[in-house]
Amino acid sequence: MTIKKRSLTLLGAAALSLSLSGCGVFDYLIYKPDIPQGNYMEDQQVEKLRIDMTKEQVEYVLGRPVLRDSFSDNTWYYIYHYKSGRDASIIHKELIIDFDGDILVEVKGDYDLSEEFNTPLEESKLPGLNIPEGEPLVPEQRPQAEPLVEEKQTQPKALSEKGQE
Repeated sequence: MTIKKRSLTLLGAAALSLSLSGCGVFDYLIYKPDIPQGNYMEDQQVEKLRIDMTKEQVEYVLGRPVLRDSFSDNTWYYIYHYKSGRDASIIHKELIIDFDGDILVEVKGDYDLSEEFNTPLEESKLPGLNIPEGEPLVPEQRPQAEPLVEEKQTQPKALSEKGQE
């Protein structure tokens, strides 16, 4: 009898361990949402930053920071954390902005700054078109002044008959 009980106990333990490990096999069938948290920023937004910008200008370009230093309002933290539901991969990016009073002094973090970051905003040039100055932009003219499509008469027959009377 004891052999029978032992074999049933071992068989039950083996069945239980197989059923618990089987959950991992069907894990891909379970929906898990992606979890984004914090400030998502494009590289183009960070490239717009220039030294000597005011806090209002930085907030206009990047949005409100996730965290401001509680002891002094001169350090802003932009943090982005993303966890994929499918493969549980994690993306974590930080951008730390330091001000001196109301003026942007330093930017640190995981984003690349533009080459013109150290050029103040007033001195930097705006991107423009490659059109020589002095030549006006004139739309191209068609050589013929007559319409390309002839219009058809759109009045109903009843109105056209009354007009003839």
